[in-house]
Amino acid sequence: MPGVAPVESSGSDAALGAAPAPEAALAEQVQKLVAEKQDLTNTLVRLQADFENYRKRIEKERDQAKHRGVEHLIEQFLPVLDGFDRALAAHDDPAYEEYRKGFELIRKQLWDVLAKQGVHRIESVGKEFDPNVHHAIEHVPTTDYPDGAVIDELQPGYTFHHRVLRPAMVRVASGRKN
Repeated sequence: MPGVAPVESSGSDAALGAAPAPEAALAEQVQKLVAEKQDLTNTLVRLQADFENYRKRIEKERDQAKHRGVEHLIEQFLPVLDGFDRALAAHDDPAYEEYRKGFELIRKQLWDVLAKQGVHRIESVGKEFDPNVHHAIEHVPTTDYPDGAVIDELQPGYTFHHRVLRPAMVRVASGRKN
């Protein structure tokens, strides 16, 4: 109704034992719902992070399992590669030059396939002995090389995706001459 002023409460309703104002009850309910929403949002964020971590872990484990299978196969090819190296080193006779070229070609093809898979030969001779990638077979007393230097490689070592498949078997200078 126009021109009629609203009636103001004198506050005596609360004193008479009336129920709390509906606004206060609504504000309290809104506050509870906002807190519940925040808890649910926090739970959702944690679950999403947990799921993302789980997905990454499963992906990593799947890649590692794949690498282990390939790694096992490559480890079985290393003696074949060693056999080619020994055969090529043993026969320098010119009468076998054509066979030698064939062996070199087959060895190169095998090596190219292994290299494409992530296999690398460990460089040893002239390097400082590293127990992580070298296996010392003999310490040679000499002053011709610095102490701890690899002076000869008896069997090459290989890595696969930065993991040692087989350490290089080496001779190491001891730096003291008997």
